[in-house]
Amino acid sequence: MDWFIDHGIRILVIIAVALVLFFILKAIISSMMKKMVSHRMTGETEAEIEKRTNTLSSVLNKLIGIVILIIAVITILPEFGVNIATLLAGIGVGGLAIAFAAQSLVKDFITGFFVILEDQYRVGDVVTIAGVSGTVEEIGLRRTLLRDVSANVHSIPNGHVDVSTNMTRKFSRITFTISVGYGENLKQVMETINKVCKEMAEEEKWKNDFITTPSALRVDNLGDSGIDIRIVGDTQPGRQWELTGELKLRLKNAFDEEGIEIPWPHTKIFFGNSPSSPSIN
Repeated sequence: MDWFIDHGIRILVIIAVALVLFFILKAIISSMMKKMVSHRMTGETEAEIEKRTNTLSSVLNKLIGIVILIIAVITILPEFGVNIATLLAGIGVGGLAIAFAAQSLVKDFITGFFVILEDQYRVGDVVTIAGVSGTVEEIGLRRTLLRDVSANVHSIPNGHVDVSTNMTRKFSRITFTISVGYGENLKQVMETINKVCKEMAEEEKWKNDFITTPSALRVDNLGDSGIDIRIVGDTQPGRQWELTGELKLRLKNAFDEEGIEIPWPHTKIFFGNSPSSPSIN
């Protein structure tokens, strides 16, 4: 009972102060980051500003939490009779050995710092890093968390991020080809594609998702079975996949109505002489 009165109350006070300080600083950081990012990212959409704010706030909150935790532990240890000076001296000597053994960890932190500083990707972006594609759920100085389309979560050390591909930065793009038969009138095909794209882009449900109206860009390839036509249009970040699926569905229905053939591979097999070949006596 005497120990609790002498030391326990101090420990509880230290823990309470640390928690209160953490939550106060967390609120201040979120507010400051919002103002700073909004000022620096003039012209960006609200969604992009929110992504950057959440990314920076998350990293800073973790760093501050670690610092407060370390200070609280150092403050509490003397209450248990631990000599802090001796402990810190021992940690200093052991720290050199740990530093040599943790070179990959140091690389993770350095790379993570530059990922965040250079704003390569943000929480909520869809990216490909280290051969893995998914939505960024968390960015730290040591590792990045991605959730793929199968809902699997991948933890990727930042030291493995040599190349990052961001598929939802500022804007995204619809780009795909659709094939038609060689016997089709390409002018009619192009007009049908552009009509379907324009109608979809003007609909109330979809119009805010498009930045530019998709259109038939060019004849992309003369394939073995048909002519490939490239369709391109810009969308709001992350909306390209749903819009592409809806547009392909509408194009298939429109081609059916217009009698435009979407080809598939054909193979002709002849046994012996062709029917048109003259017989040899």
